[in-house]
Amino acid sequence: MSKRTLYSILAILVLGGIYVFEAYLEHQEEQAVVSQGAQEKTLTNTFFLPTSTTGQVVHHKGFSLSYNETYEQAEWVAYELKKTQLVHANFKRPYFEIDPAVKTGAASWRNYKNSGYDRGHLCPAADREFDYDLYTETFFTSNISPQEHSFNSGIWNRLEQKVRYWASRYDGVYVVTGGVFTNNMKTIGQERVAVPKQFFKIVLDYNQNKPKVLAFLMPHKNSDGPLYRFVVSVDSLETLTGIDFFPELEDRIEAEIEASDSYKNWHF
Repeated sequence: MSKRTLYSILAILVLGGIYVFEAYLEHQEEQAVVSQGAQEKTLTNTFFLPTSTTGQVVHHKGFSLSYNETYEQAEWVAYELKKTQLVHANFKRPYFEIDPAVKTGAASWRNYKNSGYDRGHLCPAADREFDYDLYTETFFTSNISPQEHSFNSGIWNRLEQKVRYWASRYDGVYVVTGGVFTNNMKTIGQERVAVPKQFFKIVLDYNQNKPKVLAFLMPHKNSDGPLYRFVVSVDSLETLTGIDFFPELEDRIEAEIEASDSYKNWHF
């Protein structure tokens, strides 16, 4: 074997070793991010978190989520919205990014490109404007679902604004949001991101002497109708989704408030 051939082999081995080592380091970094995502953060309140049907719960600084790989989006996103957090900031709107904390891999924002659907926030960016880092987190693709523009900017936006109103009026609320997953949903993009036919939002006021909850189930289309027309019981949403939304509540309180579809104690 000539020296030239030997040097060539050694060069290939060295380059191969460097490639393998860099791939190993990259994998370790990815695993570290996933592990960090599984850890509770300062604002995480697990007492009010729903159950996960997938076992893949991610805690970001400003919200928690349960990711469903089958449908390439979160089955729910949950967070607390305090009255003191209701501020308006002129933050520069960031680009959407793939959530690195999702172990199975969150869907790419490219799935939405030219799809005809908005990248609809589940935790609204406007709810996290009290902190820039938390605001940018809402642009992770794990926090979006395909929504028709008229729906996203219409009745869904009205509901989001009303939640901020309730957070102010009742000195803070807990919010859980997601799409309803069913068979034969339309999909978009190469990763086949599902387009829910319905969306839900649950608002819990736990600050008063008597806790109360309000749940909404909305068809994925715009409406000029009043918001209270879409009020349902939490029990009905649990049957529809297979999710237990407030499992840590005292059984008596949970049974009482989750069975109700009354909105009389909420100011519209």
